[in-house]
Amino acid sequence: MKTVLQAVLLPCLLVGVGADWTTKIKVVRNPAYKLDIVDILANETMAKVEAYLERKAAAGKNNGCTLDTVTVRREWSDMSNAEREEYVAAVTCLMKRPSQAPKSKFPGALNRFDDFVAYHMSHAAELHDTIHLFPAHKQFVWAYEQALRNECGYTGYQPYMNYDRYAEDPIHSPMFNGNSSSMGGNGAPDPNYKGIPQGGRTPNIIKSGGGGGCVTEGPFKDMVVSLGPTSMSPIRGLPKNPKSDGTGSNPRCLRRDVNRNAALGATAKHAYSLITSNSDINGFYNQILGTPPPKNDPYPWGIHTAGHYIHAHDPGADPATSPGDPVFYFHHGSVDRLWWIWQMQDPEARLNQVPNFSTGGGHTGHGRRSVMGKRQGGTMDPNKAVIDLEWLAPSIPLMEAHDQLGGANGQFCYVYI
Repeated sequence: MKTVLQAVLLPCLLVGVGADWTTKIKVVRNPAYKLDIVDILANETMAKVEAYLERKAAAGKNNGCTLDTVTVRREWSDMSNAEREEYVAAVTCLMKRPSQAPKSKFPGALNRFDDFVAYHMSHAAELHDTIHLFPAHKQFVWAYEQALRNECGYTGYQPYMNYDRYAEDPIHSPMFNGNSSSMGGNGAPDPNYKGIPQGGRTPNIIKSGGGGGCVTEGPFKDMVVSLGPTSMSPIRGLPKNPKSDGTGSNPRCLRRDVNRNAALGATAKHAYSLITSNSDINGFYNQILGTPPPKNDPYPWGIHTAGHYIHAHDPGADPATSPGDPVFYFHHGSVDRLWWIWQMQDPEARLNQVPNFSTGGGHTGHGRRSVMGKRQGGTMDPNKAVIDLEWLAPSIPLMEAHDQLGGANGQFCYVYI
């Protein structure tokens, strides 16, 4: 069994001795984990990233973003125990700070952490439509990262989760082993929790991994979940929210089912196929969602679904309130990473590709200005759409969030290592 509790993080040149980008970006790898095929592809892609940034700088379009100025988002297990504990402390800090969400609309938002849940639950349809899934979640994760840094003194950046490292034994991984440098442990066994139904797939359920009850160990064992559940939750038998839309105060424990059956749908094999088998964004979008369901795959969930349900139950299994489990941000960091690696295979051709948005849905929610932008002939025009996170961050044009290397006037300037 792999363990990283006492692992020494060693610098590791990834593209050969003297490679330019490794002289500008500090690279550390946990020696307990070999580079998988996606890590290797990402490593090889950095030469394309460097060349792309040089072309942008020459054209005066990089907004100050260079390999000398990029920030680095790292995989959780590549961080030292002290770095992980600093991140955990910042998350718990957010849970102690006062909410800034409109109290009249979100009486169940108890703290600053809940502010992000409140936004996500009230904009769930538009955040998950075809044109917003990738860029709006990029902005959402970025805003959360800024809150950790600016309001709680965190000195690092949002980590991501490499599903493949933990897929075979997620419960004993550095993400979920329940020690002080983890994101908390599994839920207690709940015989009533059977798993997450997956209609139209074979198998048609992500079976329980043996948890489902309250988290009993780790930094979030005393966490209070307040918002939700909503009508989107696939879980029955949860305490009912006093408001029909799930926005009332409904205090309860954090429940988890750390689930190998879900994780095995997001292995490096799945991620490598996602990136290398699709030359256009429609194929990439469909495959990450598992549409149509892959054949002859015992874990046919699609990476987006698999990543969410690695730590499912309450609120993680509810598409609306899923940011209520802090692991949400690691998962969507991973989705963002995969999208970025795919884009960087041919940035001039792929950076501004948008999924076939003519089929997108969504609504404004709570009478607010839609983040959808204007519609033309019954379809949404992504070039006129904005991402408006309201009380979380300033609004930006949607297409600016396609570019994490200088987009939004340099707001986005980071790489995944």
